[in-house]
Amino acid sequence: MTISLQYSNITVNDVDESLAFYRDALGLEVQNDVASGPFRWVTLGSTAQPDLGIVLSEPHAGRSQADGDALQALLTKGVLPIIVFRTDDLDATFETLRASGAEVLQEPIDQPWGPRDCAFRDPSGNTVRFSQAPAA
Repeated sequence: MTISLQYSNITVNDVDESLAFYRDALGLEVQNDVASGPFRWVTLGSTAQPDLGIVLSEPHAGRSQADGDALQALLTKGVLPIIVFRTDDLDATFETLRASGAEVLQEPIDQPWGPRDCAFRDPSGNTVRFSQAPAA
């Protein structure tokens, strides 16, 4: 049996504002942009991992009012789970994101457990980390 991750959801306040981070700064490509009433979902992917995508959606999209409100509260607090991307050039990734105006949480450092990593906040306050494997 083979199991692989197909999509991961990222809750954002504003899909268009988040596209400036995930599409424009990171270079992910829009695969789908689906409207559903007043909301929409946007799926982005990478040619490096064509079978894996992320889905950007607002807290109330596809959820009850109560659930959307609860998710919005967690998003506002900045306590939703982080997303971690792997990169083969952490310093270049860091400089690209910093130049885009993204909020820096941690500059690139070598972690004692191996990888070199850095962290940013996306426009909605989600923590987004970038990791590079240690040199062999």
